[in-house]
Amino acid sequence: MATAFYSHADCLLHEMGQWHPECPARLQAIEDQLIASRIDALIEREPAPLADEAALLRVHTQAHVDHIRDASPIEGYAPIDPDTSMNPHTWQAALRAAGAAIAATDAVIAGQYDNAFCSVRPPGHHAEPARAMGFCFFNNVAIAARHALEVHGLARVAIIDFDVHHGNGTEAAFAADPRVLMCSFFQHPFYPFTGADNQAPNMVNVPMPARSKGMAVREAVDVLWLPRLHDFKPEMIFISAGFDAHREDDLGNMGLVEDDYTWITDRVRDIANRYARGRIVSCLEGGYNLSALGRSAVAHIRSLADV
Repeated sequence: MATAFYSHADCLLHEMGQWHPECPARLQAIEDQLIASRIDALIEREPAPLADEAALLRVHTQAHVDHIRDASPIEGYAPIDPDTSMNPHTWQAALRAAGAAIAATDAVIAGQYDNAFCSVRPPGHHAEPARAMGFCFFNNVAIAARHALEVHGLARVAIIDFDVHHGNGTEAAFAADPRVLMCSFFQHPFYPFTGADNQAPNMVNVPMPARSKGMAVREAVDVLWLPRLHDFKPEMIFISAGFDAHREDDLGNMGLVEDDYTWITDRVRDIANRYARGRIVSCLEGGYNLSALGRSAVAHIRSLADV
């Protein structure tokens, strides 16, 4: 078996203006680094299918799905919030992004692949059940996790989120759900200014001050994440893989480097191998310095593939 790599050309067509950091070039940067790293031949490429409405509704309200569908413009841009908008291709791209996470979940649970990385956009972890925000329309990881629980009947899944921003949408979907353990760190105080207070018992949120470097993050993972993950014994792990905590990324102000993403992924893979038959599905979230994004994503994929 191998690591699957899910993506689709439709994900390149969504864009929010030439000025916007969440741009199609992000996916090309990952592709370029895959080729340069010579591990492209060691992963199995799969096309992302379209998610159906039933899958979206496991996390999102009918009103939210209808709103995003109805807001899709025929031309130009349709604003959703001050930094999030749709173009005529956004709806299709968002369905591909969620569909990749669902298809990867099916394939990994079926034993077709050990694990999978979804190189998709738009990202998802800020999308709440009834609100799109923060470049996100549908919550890809939450949809996949709910699919694993409700379609495949898993009893316990863990969600790891190492984006520089708190995954408020994922927390909103699963707070106080005993079937889900969410472990995250994020820069704080920082957008979306959530996650630090009034944590539900199944949330392991670790707010980190600006300029935190890799050793501080590793200590937090060792001391705060890993004991909870060992106690929880997840049957599958989902990762919101944001690479904007990298020291070269101007949308955050943390100090991680590629080796830190490798180290984190190695620890998560150890948990998956011990309790979850190695089953991991990882989905791209943030990461806006193109060079750092490509290098970090490839470091993450290398760890998933154990090469």
